[in-house]
Amino acid sequence: MSKLRGCGNAHLMSLCGIVAAILLCAPTVFAQALNQGKNDAIYLYQGSDREQHLIENARKEGTVSVYTSLNPKDAAPITEAFEKKYRIKVSLWRASGEKMVQRALTEAQARRFTPDVFESDGIEMEILAREKLLSPFNSPYFKDLPPGSLPKHRLYVADRFNFFTIAYNTNLVKPQDVPNSYQDLLLPRWAGKIAIEANDSDWFAGLVKAMGEKEGLAYFRKLADSRPQVRTGHTLISELVAAGEIPIAMAVYNHAVERLAQAGAPIKWKALAPTMGRPGAVGLARNAPHPYAAVLFADFLLSVDGQALIKQRNRVPASKAVDTVLNKFKYQIIDPATTLDESAKWEKLWNDMFIGPAGKAR
Repeated sequence: MSKLRGCGNAHLMSLCGIVAAILLCAPTVFAQALNQGKNDAIYLYQGSDREQHLIENARKEGTVSVYTSLNPKDAAPITEAFEKKYRIKVSLWRASGEKMVQRALTEAQARRFTPDVFESDGIEMEILAREKLLSPFNSPYFKDLPPGSLPKHRLYVADRFNFFTIAYNTNLVKPQDVPNSYQDLLLPRWAGKIAIEANDSDWFAGLVKAMGEKEGLAYFRKLADSRPQVRTGHTLISELVAAGEIPIAMAVYNHAVERLAQAGAPIKWKALAPTMGRPGAVGLARNAPHPYAAVLFADFLLSVDGQALIKQRNRVPASKAVDTVLNKFKYQIIDPATTLDESAKWEKLWNDMFIGPAGKAR
């Protein structure tokens, strides 16, 4: 049965409900189907001929099936470059992370193993890991990743990050007034003018822990007293800041702000210490029908070439081997496992402060 705990967040509750419903149907068959580990020798191979060995066998397989929540505009350059380099067809299925998890679990319960590779936000990847849909793998590109990118179970690895930074409208916020710290956001001038996202309890938990729980909770209570505007959608909030409807936003994705700025919008982002990063990750299916191609695709995604393509889409590559302004600051990676395990606690605290009947923000 599922080992998921917590699930206080509405999104997580939906995911956990899906997992529980599917596993309840046939838990014994499901467990038997997922404990084979038949591809482990391929995934963990580190011989001196590893690259050529993978390429030759992947070309015999001829295709690789990838399930991802990455939007098509960002995924297409990666799959096209992989196909061109290796002459191996990529079958891409894209949906939200929640739908990806649902499909993967449903197919596994029916013993229909279609995907070779999964790529999604860390929380979804942690769910797949706990439900034994993934197997550990090696890659020579792990050495280029920052600490915290690879969990102890080694069942997925970060390939990109969403960094939570502030964003401000350059027409409405004077340069000398741009906050330099989280404490600056508590200044009276920002009362009622800051936007926060309604579903950021994982960022909230990470930041509170980084500040020290007592001090962190005290900080957020003061923030709630300033009555920030609660909106849904990080991209939407960035667009509202760019449009001048909101002067400043807290905890938006800096890559989304960068896209708007490069398009000429009057918006900038700034990383405040400590900056929290939500990982997106890649993992290999335990029962992948094309295991050689699966490893090869993961390698490509984590390589300088693959990471450069992520950078070209104004996203944040995980690799330290690819230079980008979007990660030139100290940051801490939010642990997906902790997010799942402690979500009920932090979601309640978040809702009590900002969302629910007792919340002060509207």
